[in-house]
Amino acid sequence: MPFSDKIKSNYKPKRLAVKLNAKGEQFVMQGHPWVFSNNITKINDNAKPGDLAIIFGKNKNRVIGLGLYDANSPIRIKMLHSSTEKAEINAAFFQKKIEKAYAKRKSLLKTNTNSYRLLFGENDGFPGLIADVYASVLVVKIYSEIWLPYIETIIPSLQETSKVKTVVIRLSRSLENSKKHKLENGDVVFGTLKNEVVQFVEHNVNFSANVIKGHKTGYFLDHRPNRKQIGEWSKDKTVLDVFSYAGGFSVHALYNGANEVTSLDISKQALEIALENGKLNKYKGKHKTIAGDAFEELKNLIKAKVTFDVVVIDPPSFAKQASEIELAKKKYAQLTELGEKLTAKNGLLMLASCSSRVLAQAFYDINSQVLAATKRNYKILLKTQHDTDHPIGFPEGAYLKSVYYRFID
Repeated sequence: MPFSDKIKSNYKPKRLAVKLNAKGEQFVMQGHPWVFSNNITKINDNAKPGDLAIIFGKNKNRVIGLGLYDANSPIRIKMLHSSTEKAEINAAFFQKKIEKAYAKRKSLLKTNTNSYRLLFGENDGFPGLIADVYASVLVVKIYSEIWLPYIETIIPSLQETSKVKTVVIRLSRSLENSKKHKLENGDVVFGTLKNEVVQFVEHNVNFSANVIKGHKTGYFLDHRPNRKQIGEWSKDKTVLDVFSYAGGFSVHALYNGANEVTSLDISKQALEIALENGKLNKYKGKHKTIAGDAFEELKNLIKAKVTFDVVVIDPPSFAKQASEIELAKKKYAQLTELGEKLTAKNGLLMLASCSSRVLAQAFYDINSQVLAATKRNYKILLKTQHDTDHPIGFPEGAYLKSVYYRFID
């Protein structure tokens, strides 16, 4: 079935006149990409996902922004344009945004890297839409029904800008269950795909991503500079990569001459991918794996009195909602404590958090408190955030933070 037929519906998006309360209007004027349901004071009846929300300011004739209405989310309007300047939401509008996003990635693409995030959702003006490039394959992940009326227009622009040969569509779980389209998760909507596992290069290191069945779009691109940095500091070292997934940190360490690398993850399948990714490169060190719960396995390593020259702890998000923040902080404290005990004399401990609800300073403070109690001397070598292909366009967009501790024993 042609791509256009898969996304066609009998419903055509309409224009909505929207009025906000003072707080909502302030958010829009400041360029924030989200309008919550409790900020809306007036809107057309029977509004549906994908309808174009035209937001009027206190002066009724003054338009202050344009967005897409999302009936299925407390973030009721996802902003496309926050300005009093006129804009027409059409192919040219999206093309200009895509070109602007691509320009931000040009410095990264001058390195020996052919994998990057072309669209980073709200941060690039495409709320609920992600586009990742792996060599000649573009993976577009759609998180909301709001994009169904527009995606057929956007795909050609993404393809032309990135010069890829293949485009794959990935769907969020909610969108997989939606009856408003005929798309399937993993549909190839442009070109052909001979193998669902695609090889790509990241700062000279070879990797692979399963673009059809892999997590998210197939790989995590956001930690790219940290992987490169850990690799450069791993020559002749022993390395522990906790929550290793497909072995990003592990493979960079091996490529850069680590003596021994241990990848630890709860998923045996992920560890198999990590081993395979390692084999895509030449290395002399030893690659070991541990499958199991990270907290338990770290305790087991401590009991065995094992230490590592470099320890990397990069867990998944622990706080996906506000009610989980305090528990997340406790988990981060636990991991810092465990990680310190496993870091050898004069070793390096890198701790990361991708929980946007746990702010960077709170994360740093947790680590500092735990490390102060150990009485070990250390210095902070680096604090890092996102790479250039993950630009931060608003406060909540800054989810990733990492910090490097060098112990001085």
